[in-house]
Amino acid sequence: MVNYVDATSQAKRTPGVIPLHGAEGFAGMRKAGRLTAEALDMLVEHVHPGVTTGELDQLALQFARDHGAVPATLFYKGYRHSVCTSINHVVCHGIPGDRPLREGDIVNIDLTLVVDGWHGDSSRMYPVGEISRKAERLIRVTYESLARGIDAAVPGNTTGDIGAAIQRYAEAERTSVVRDFVGHGLGQLFHDEPNILHFGTPGMGPRLKPGMIFTIEPMINLGRPQVKILNDGWTAVTRDRTLSAQCEHSIGITETGHEVFTASPAGLFNPLDAR
Repeated sequence: MVNYVDATSQAKRTPGVIPLHGAEGFAGMRKAGRLTAEALDMLVEHVHPGVTTGELDQLALQFARDHGAVPATLFYKGYRHSVCTSINHVVCHGIPGDRPLREGDIVNIDLTLVVDGWHGDSSRMYPVGEISRKAERLIRVTYESLARGIDAAVPGNTTGDIGAAIQRYAEAERTSVVRDFVGHGLGQLFHDEPNILHFGTPGMGPRLKPGMIFTIEPMINLGRPQVKILNDGWTAVTRDRTLSAQCEHSIGITETGHEVFTASPAGLFNPLDAR
């Protein structure tokens, strides 16, 4: 059974209890989401062969400091970086370091900025120089999968409708949907109810109501959906070593549909489109 409560009365995540946010929450999420999107826009020109993922991490950290924000992942459960950088067959939670990007790589950069207590969470794919046709196709399928999921995020539908829309499209394109990681509620909490599966059955799961705020962040593989976690405890990779891609928006359910908080002000959410 799922309960819905006023978000102002919810101080911590409670399983099965979904907070509903009002105008103040939506205003806070707009501000946090826009700044996160601006930071990811800023990184577009810096993603090129030879740059290290550690350098990208430092650019994101400096941007946050310059704008009075805090990266939510910094020291989160022992994580020591401002972004996650997931390259090629890394599905998510790749750790920035000294590895330089190479021509033909694809990299997901995942960033959450906390602004006045609100979390703007987004990720996008960046091509490094000229990439292969299969890599470009995977990225475009992943972005369209997210778009299909967002289209299903309207009041009266369910979380299962979101997952089913993503799964239906991705599998029709002969790709697979990762099951091990999900979208999540957020706001003044980094991770809240509900979980948003990127696969599922129409009509199943909690019903979507105005005031709900959550991420949709499908991870799509060229090969099989299975992943494994490396010994660092964070990095998830495809078991068959095939390419993986992810993109993510933070959205809120409105009376008539949804609002995307992390839309790119510069139109660079998919950097492939800017080429």
